[in-house]
Amino acid sequence: MKRKKILIVAGEASGDLHAAHLINALKSKDPHIEIFGIGGKKMQEAGAKIIYDIVELAVVGFVEVIKHFRTFKQILEMLLMLLETRKPDAVILVDYPGFNLRFAKYVKEKNIPVIYYISPQVWAWGKNRVAEIKKLVDKMIVIFGFEEELYREAGVKVSFVGHPFLDIVHSSWKKEEIIHNLHLKHHSVRVSLLPGSRRQEIERHLPVMLKACEIIKNQLPQAEFILSKRKELDTCSIYNKIIAYSKIKPHSLDNRPYEIMEISDLVIVSSGSATLETAIMEKPMVIIYKTSFLTWFLARNMIKIPDIGLEMWWREKE
Repeated sequence: MKRKKILIVAGEASGDLHAAHLINALKSKDPHIEIFGIGGKKMQEAGAKIIYDIVELAVVGFVEVIKHFRTFKQILEMLLMLLETRKPDAVILVDYPGFNLRFAKYVKEKNIPVIYYISPQVWAWGKNRVAEIKKLVDKMIVIFGFEEELYREAGVKVSFVGHPFLDIVHSSWKKEEIIHNLHLKHHSVRVSLLPGSRRQEIERHLPVMLKACEIIKNQLPQAEFILSKRKELDTCSIYNKIIAYSKIKPHSLDNRPYEIMEISDLVIVSSGSATLETAIMEKPMVIIYKTSFLTWFLARNMIKIPDIGLEMWWREKE
């Protein structure tokens, strides 16, 4: 029997996480399936062969994408070569629409089935993309119920599978264990900082968050601060370089956001998937996002929703 081959493209940390769980599910159905593509450490740990690591790929904003145009072009050429040489039985695209929808055009020309897992946020940017998706994608697999209705009304083949965060967002450590490991006080006010998963987000958000922490510390001297770090991004000590200029020296944990949330009284979080994770952990939050002026100027007339918090939009829709 021919061994099935699947090409998966995930362009950022949340996509890597979702794709990894998908790979585990696929391998449980077919242990011999061959999976390769673009992703990160979690996809690799799930058994995928990674041809390009997403750490340097995760950028956001019009200006930032232009700066990385050459890199995106090289990756696209690499993927097109894979279509020719590896001849996958299907391509699964995970979120990351700016790149993935462009790649989908080439996949469609090869008559290879295109499956899209984690829908582009067409409900935030307007519905013009739905028509494009209808032309390029054979099957949408969506995680919000309202997305299923949106695509079904547009005549797109779609399945609703529920949000994977509902199964995976929880602390693996007990609260007392976390407090002990971080050498925290038992009766302090704890504020956690989640500046984002991309390098540019950390560079923009962490200084602002630390300034907010200084204000909190002046009002609440007993407050303690815990920083959620992505170990993959800290090869150049990006966090330490920013913290060096601040009066606040937060405790930190690598790749343990749920444990940090578990012990927190307040979460300061960058807009994105982490806001939904924070809501599932039932923690009060302050949401921030800072981008370049040009990106803000262009996006303000394009974004069709009033709130930057994903969980706010989800609550309204669901």
